[in-house]
Amino acid sequence: MTDFDGLFRAAGVTGFLHAVDLDTGAEVGHGADEPVALASVFKLALLVEFFRQADRGELDAAERVTVMADRRTPGPTGVSAMADDVTLSLRDLAYLMIAVSDNTAADTLIGRVGLAAVNTMLASSGLTRTRVEHDCAGLLASIVEDTGQEEMPTDPAVVARLRVLDPARTNRGTPRETTRLLGMIWRDEAASPESCAWMRRLLGLQVWPHRLASGFPYDDVAVSGKTGTLPTLRNEAGVVEYPDGGRYAVAVFTRSYGTAQNQPRADAVIGTAARIAVERLRGSGG
Repeated sequence: MTDFDGLFRAAGVTGFLHAVDLDTGAEVGHGADEPVALASVFKLALLVEFFRQADRGELDAAERVTVMADRRTPGPTGVSAMADDVTLSLRDLAYLMIAVSDNTAADTLIGRVGLAAVNTMLASSGLTRTRVEHDCAGLLASIVEDTGQEEMPTDPAVVARLRVLDPARTNRGTPRETTRLLGMIWRDEAASPESCAWMRRLLGLQVWPHRLASGFPYDDVAVSGKTGTLPTLRNEAGVVEYPDGGRYAVAVFTRSYGTAQNQPRADAVIGTAARIAVERLRGSGG
């Protein structure tokens, strides 16, 4: 049996993991039912509810909206980082929300979809321990309130009091419920088959190679996922697909001991732990 505790400890983090074979139900877990702060992994639930509302005709995914420059949610990517007003479709906002974790794109969709609807979807799907309390602007505003500064904090005493790191007071879930949500998308249960195909495509377009994908550096293995990052938090949840048809949902949530923003080992252990879990499910790992 793999010593996941030792693996995570060597990377300077506390980690929680769940991996499941989407066809057989075989699973590997390490703290799989522990509550975790989702950070931007919450955008998975928003993506699902967005496409469910499109399926019901409550919104038009192709509708074009203008995001005003003075109404942006802070963030380093996508519309959040642009200088001018931007006009694009709702589903292209969904693409930016997933591919580059664009906070403004996410909050624009939340304005249309509604957090209450996201939570109703989660509850009706049996994901009773997953809840979205805040949009991105709310998460970032709470950091400013807790620290009294605009910059992301690195002082350990300041970081320790951040509400966004406390699963009881922020967007939360568990590794197991996160892989269940991914399984719903991959099995066409989360929405219509057409919408689930759209979601799988968008998750496959995520640009970050340094976490989950780093564990599977093979040309014939596809990795689709969604990252989440906040001070000391590095997360990713996704699906790994092999050329023989094997497909595995994996969710890894970590919290680092140190507060430095750049911690390559903490990023890389997500891929390492995921690969070990998937290899065990495939019968070739220990």
